[in-house]
Amino acid sequence: MSSRIPLPYNPKIIELFRNPKNMGPMKDATITAIAGSPACGDMISLYLKIEKRNNEDVVVNATFESYGCAANIAAASILTEMIKGKSVKEAWMISWRDIADELGGLPVIKYHCSILAVGALRRAIRDYYKKMKVHPDWLPRDLTVEEKQTFEEEKMMEHLRKMRESMVKYK
Repeated sequence: MSSRIPLPYNPKIIELFRNPKNMGPMKDATITAIAGSPACGDMISLYLKIEKRNNEDVVVNATFESYGCAANIAAASILTEMIKGKSVKEAWMISWRDIADELGGLPVIKYHCSILAVGALRRAIRDYYKKMKVHPDWLPRDLTVEEKQTFEEEKMMEHLRKMRESMVKYK
């Protein structure tokens, strides 16, 4: 008998988990970013197609691949819906709370899923402008909280992997 208590996911999260929107790689993506969370093992690959429209960079298409739980898949799915057709600047402004709200709420223990989705989005946007060799004035030079959390978790995972390899080597 399992001692696990099921998480109280709302119907919108369950629906997006069962029938995610915009799932799968994009062959003609302008930029791709990957973000992962060693806390739970979730990972998101985000694909963005960005085009210049009316002198503005616009997200014309967004897809994702997710390796994770229902909340992770739902967060990535709703994020792609939220950013399509928006300027890159508008997409940047989306917060993890916006994603959680759009999902109708997340269990507190699953907030990291919306943080991970925003971390992947912001990584993609930064990589896009780095690739274009421009830095818009609205783009912060310093990492945001979501980016820092994503990067710190990834660094911790890499550190743990190296420690494990060292321990195996000396056995």
